[in-house]
Amino acid sequence: MSSDDENLQLIDKKTVKSGVGCAESKMAAGGGTGAAAKTTDAGLKNVRALLFLFLWYFFSGCTLFLNKYILSYRDGDATLLGSMQMILTLACGYLQMYYPCGMGPKASHGKKPAGFYRHMIIIGGLRFATVLLGLIALNFVAVSFTETVKSSAPAFTVIISRIILGSKTGLYVKLSLIPVMGGLALCSANELSYNLAGFVAALATNISECCQNVYSKMLISGEAHKYTPAELQFYTSVASLVVTVPTCCILMDWNKVTSTTDSGLAACLLLNGIFFHFQTISAYVLMDYISPVTHSVANTGKRAFLIWTSVILFGNEVTLLSGLGTLVVILGVLLYNQALAVDGDGGGGDRKRGIKSTVQKV
Repeated sequence: MSSDDENLQLIDKKTVKSGVGCAESKMAAGGGTGAAAKTTDAGLKNVRALLFLFLWYFFSGCTLFLNKYILSYRDGDATLLGSMQMILTLACGYLQMYYPCGMGPKASHGKKPAGFYRHMIIIGGLRFATVLLGLIALNFVAVSFTETVKSSAPAFTVIISRIILGSKTGLYVKLSLIPVMGGLALCSANELSYNLAGFVAALATNISECCQNVYSKMLISGEAHKYTPAELQFYTSVASLVVTVPTCCILMDWNKVTSTTDSGLAACLLLNGIFFHFQTISAYVLMDYISPVTHSVANTGKRAFLIWTSVILFGNEVTLLSGLGTLVVILGVLLYNQALAVDGDGGGGDRKRGIKSTVQKV
């Protein structure tokens, strides 16, 4: 063999090795696994995405109805309920960092990236605010009124995604959000019970939840460091304890808690916390597959689903507006899917570049 041939073979081997090294480094930046790197923005056509969508719907229903049962029928304290949810997500999130149960890769034990704890404190504060304000709203107004206020979530998500991620939403997608939001409002319009404090709490819950979802998407879709769902669950719960402890001391009615809490209520609080953990972590996993706006549309569909579930479980009267609103929501979701396909060519790349550039800057 000539010396020229030997040199060519050496060059080929070095090229292959360098290519493998680059691929490994990209996989590490994406969270340690090739599968994890491929999940970002895969869409709801992915089987796993549909599975976690179903789990999110299921555990959301369990949490919502158990919330109402504890607050309305067991005379539970809203602050205690929110605190127990945070404590259970902390404990379960810690376990799932080492035993993910198919919900993302194991958390890395290496050095945390710059700004890690700042991100966790921000999301932790938003999480606790969302839980506490939502429970306060339930104390003042009916579930249906809260859901009507939250029907504006897709519009808020578009605005917040633009501010935080720099992502652009196409015209057709924006127009398709109108029937999605209007349909949910129709679903719950028959049971409106206006109360100023309840309205303010429901609106604040909506904004806080939208900010939390968009910020979480930014971290889960990161390139420099890909946060796992269990990491977000655990560390944000730890951060929220900073808010939870003083809130318990100030707002909790200790006389009511000691007089009403028995073994039955304690079991309900424990079960509710577990349901809430799986509701939030399945939502985090789902975020890796879809955009914040798609997540918000799915959330709106979930609320319409929960309204009809309450009709079935509690025997509430079905009105013409409820049926019409459900049909409008379904139509809006179908239009949204079509709008994504129409606007995708022009806006999809911008949305992904916006997310990536924002994560790198933070």
